[in-house]
Amino acid sequence: MTQAMLKGSNVPLEAPAVRAVLRWTPGRSVPDVDASALLLGSDGRVRSDEDFVFYNQPRHPSGAVWRLGKKRDAEGLTDTIQTDLTGVAPEVHRVLLVASTDDVAFDRVQSLRILLYDATSPAGEPLAYFDVTPETGSETALICGELYRRQDAWKFRALGEGYANGLVGLATDYGISVDESEAAADAAVQEPAPPPQPATAATSSVPPPAYGYPPAAATQAPAAPGYGYPPAAPTQAPAVPAMPAVPAAPAYGYPGPPPVAAPTQAVPPGPAPAYGYPQPVGGHEAAFTLPPQGPQFVSR
Repeated sequence: MTQAMLKGSNVPLEAPAVRAVLRWTPGRSVPDVDASALLLGSDGRVRSDEDFVFYNQPRHPSGAVWRLGKKRDAEGLTDTIQTDLTGVAPEVHRVLLVASTDDVAFDRVQSLRILLYDATSPAGEPLAYFDVTPETGSETALICGELYRRQDAWKFRALGEGYANGLVGLATDYGISVDESEAAADAAVQEPAPPPQPATAATSSVPPPAYGYPPAAATQAPAAPGYGYPPAAPTQAPAVPAMPAVPAAPAYGYPGPPPVAAPTQAVPPGPAPAYGYPQPVGGHEAAFTLPPQGPQFVSR
């Protein structure tokens, strides 16, 4: 016959091994629940960190306590801890049966119940069950019950004691060494650095061109090479051939400068005279001769 238990009540156990099954009703906003166990000595503390059976250490070194894992049945989700009472070391006086969530309060967990079964009779009815109700609703870890020695026999007590600081706070209270800095480092979210933004007109360092002059070429930083590839060679603009010099126009009233010709070229004729000045004479004086005297110039 299954016994319904109230908080603080106990029931004797005659089975050599028991299964403690945590069951809850899943839902869209309902957190996941994990079952764990702590093996305590006569001083109410663990002997070492090995006395903590949970999802990262699912089996005790003695083999007497282990976590069976999660399943789904017709009434909800379950997570189970099994204990071989005959194999528990004599110095272990209590085995705490714990439920915890991932930093989500138990007021969002629906129909949380712990059921105790005779592990030697898998198809049998539960020996007892206890509906676990949080006291404040803000708890993130609950001691649902405990297996404890009474002389040479074992009993189960319904507890329902809560911790607002989760499984870490509960385990620390019973002597487990928890590296909180490592846990915080694992939970930290590394956000990737934002990609570099392209330069815009507002952030460009190239000044606007002066009036009447062409704009200066923009100086652009080379793009970063792709991962695993060598950087691309810089692209250089082709050289522009120099334009020949054009002589300046002469000032008004003055002759223009003589043209400068290349050594291999004939010297071209000079430019036209400036306005208001006569044509310069030169280059034909030697070719000019007087005509011969005619009869009109013969003396008589």
